[in-house]
Formats: sequence, C-alpha cells, structure tokens
Amino acid sequence: MSQIRLIAIRDSELSLDEVRAAVADPSAGGIALFAGAVRDNDETRGVSALSYSAHPSAEDELRRVAEEIVGKHPDVIGLAAVHRTGDLAIGDLAVVAGVSCGHRAEAFTACHALIDELKASVPIWKHQLFTDGSAEWVGSA
Repeated sequence: MSQIRLIAIRDSELSLDEVRAAVADPSAGGIALFAGAVRDNDETRGVSALSYSAHPSAEDELRRVAEEIVGKHPDVIGLAAVHRTGDLAIGDLAVVAGVSCGHRAEAFTACHALIDELKASVPIWKHQLFTDGSAEWVGSA
C-alpha cells in the first residue's frame, strides 16, 4: 500500500474521520492530525466569512508536496491531505492533514512539515470578508 493515501482539493465538507481512516495502519503507533478551521478574526479584524480558490494544478502540487514529505520523513506509514475550496463559514474546516508513523514524535514532525509546506507551496488563495465590510485576498492558504 502506498504511503500517500488521500490527496484532494474539493468544494465539499471535510472530515477528520476520513483522513484518520486513510492514514490508519496496524503498524502505526502514532497518528497526527491537523485540522485548520475558519476563525472569526484575523489579528485585530473580525472575519465574517471567507472563500478559497485553487489553481487547476493545486491537487498535483499537493501530491508533489506529499511525495516530498514522504521522501524526507522515511518513518511515514500513511499520509493524507485534503483542502477545501469555495465559500466557508466560521467554524468550517478548510484543511485536514494526517500522518501515521510508528511513533508519535515522527508523526507530529511529519504532519507539521506537511501542513507548513502545503501552505507555502500549493496554489490556493483565501478571500477574507471582514465584519467592517472590507475584504482581502491572502496569498497561499
């Protein structure tokens, strides 16, 4: 079974259970999950909603990032990452990532690297709507 078990960019609700199930393995003693949710603020400004847009290559780039993480973290047993697009409300999940390894420390380290590289490299953009009526585009999600 491949280490990369689930990679998706989708406009439907995300599930922690789906990602956990994707990375679960009898040999995994550590499973690290990250869930990024839409919060009601950005620094000092209130956020009312946001929308994510993705370049058509985003899923391919997410897979490239996953392959890079697996290459740099040989203890990875299973890896999954799913990012949402479209309109999201406060509290909605925007991204869910998961990594399983034999032990917790390796799982935490690889999951942290995965989400950081996803945010830095995958062409996904966030359009934030603020409670004062203003809006802003934010680089990569």
